[in-house]
Amino acid sequence: MNDTNTFSDLNALAARIRQELENKKFILIYAYNGTGKTRLSTAFKSLGKASNADDDAEQRDTLYFNAFTEDLFLWDNDLEKNSERKLKLNTASRFFAGLESMEMDTRIRTLLDRYVDFEFLIDTVNWEVIFSRKIRYKRDSRSEENANDATNGRGKSEDEYETRSEESIKISRSEENIFIWCFFLAIVQLALDDDGTGPYSWVQYLYIDDPISSLDEHNAIAVASHLAQLLKRPESRLKTVISTHHTLFFNVLYNELRNANKYFLAREGSPEGFLLRKTGDTPFFHHVAALVELYEAEREGRLHTHHFNMLRAILEKTASFHGYNSFSACIKRDADDEDGILHTRLINILSHGDYSLFEPQEMLEENKLYFRKILHDFIKQYPFNPSLFPSGTTKDGSNVT
Repeated sequence: MNDTNTFSDLNALAARIRQELENKKFILIYAYNGTGKTRLSTAFKSLGKASNADDDAEQRDTLYFNAFTEDLFLWDNDLEKNSERKLKLNTASRFFAGLESMEMDTRIRTLLDRYVDFEFLIDTVNWEVIFSRKIRYKRDSRSEENANDATNGRGKSEDEYETRSEESIKISRSEENIFIWCFFLAIVQLALDDDGTGPYSWVQYLYIDDPISSLDEHNAIAVASHLAQLLKRPESRLKTVISTHHTLFFNVLYNELRNANKYFLAREGSPEGFLLRKTGDTPFFHHVAALVELYEAEREGRLHTHHFNMLRAILEKTASFHGYNSFSACIKRDADDEDGILHTRLINILSHGDYSLFEPQEMLEENKLYFRKILHDFIKQYPFNPSLFPSGTTKDGSNVT
């Protein structure tokens, strides 16, 4: 494939990717949200479908992870009793073909334990998942007195506490996402290990589209690195396409999967037209893409504390490019703060928090105002392509220019 290619529609692009996978094992694609990544994964999957000789069943070759995969899991929140909550599985999908016979609980748990602290049980009779979590409680006063007696007056003891299991809990949306992701990874392992006789012997291709959203920097590295190590197993026979809008996630995979072909996907020309461009030796669009991501987050009113980390990284790379020793050189000076001390200190403080991937924290309103000012002053100060930052009104009603 040339450095830049245009395609009339997604089917043509998917066909070209399939052709390229004849000689490549991995393809990485970066694209902004709304470009068509999910539709591309569906088009790629559809090209691998065919009816059998009796024309009454479908053959297929692609195991995919995208928004449709997450829709195979549906909550029953027990609205009547509000006590027996469970995650239902769509049994009509071949995604769950190996669930009954392949020790999926153990496979999933091995992957999931590195990310979360809840327990789960897969019921293959009713096709549902029940979650529980161990909670540490302080004993009641009578138990506490007994515990104190047992310690012979030595003071507080671990005996003052007990662990109870809360059953049939509803986990958070972020925990649900990581559970589904680990469920998928367990199936990938089965497909990798399949000798041609198992329930996933039909899998020839993996197509993974934006597996985890809203990754902070630490967890983007962890999830991407884990995925890369799984895919690089020497015995793996599967060809893989990974598409994402997350810049750091893409860059980790870029460095891990050295022999992959790496592309930037964008819209081109007609409403159905697409452009696919090789990124070269380095993903040159990384920081512009991150800046666009911050701009969109600010416009949509979904600013979280980890966005200060992203903003600082952009400022640091810009300062380095222009030959400055500190990112503070890239912060606009106000008349009442000519040295930019206030905003520099804000970024220093707010970009060093321990922010979680799975429970992102919304910024305080005051910090949103500071963030918005630093971001927009930066965009105005440097000659970025204005078409990347359309003017308008943010979700909270403030003007964007």
